Amino acid sequence: MPKIPPLKAGAPDAPYASQLPVALLNAFNTNNRINQYLIDNLPQTAWTAKPPDGKGRTVAAIVAHMHNVRVMWLKAAKAEDVPEQLDRSTVTPSQALRALEASRHALSVVISRALQSDGRVKGFRPDVAGFLGYLIAHDAHHRGQITMLARQLGHPLPQKAMFGMWEWNSR
Repeated sequence: MPKIPPLKAGAPDAPYASQLPVALLNAFNTNNRINQYLIDNLPQTAWTAKPPDGKGRTVAAIVAHMHNVRVMWLKAAKAEDVPEQLDRSTVTPSQALRALEASRHALSVVISRALQSDGRVKGFRPDVAGFLGYLIAHDAHHRGQITMLARQLGHPLPQKAMFGMWEWNSR
């Protein structure tokens, strides 16, 4: 795995702008930990249960999609390290967790390099901040789908987990 280039925050009394690259990467890392928290707290019976109306993706397929879209962007950005895609019909929670961590790491390298250079990510407009916002919004959208689907299937997440996904300060 390529090493993430170190980003140095400015001195504690420096303008916040000097600390922004590290803060952006921290936000992306926290977003991934929230994904992991969701999967860890999801009732196992919900993972491959068919949607109530028989149409649409299973939770496993949604999580595979989340990772596979990351892989698509890594390929577009010509990243050095591109994890394998997940098979939506056979992926297990532990495989998904490992894959999401691998794609998080690879994307962190891409984001870090863009933050240290011209702020661009190959294949994405407008810039690295927009790219990061897109990645987090995409994951959050699908976290909402997963929690709704689990509830519709009769396997809702525990209330503590529902609130826990919003505790970014402790994740």
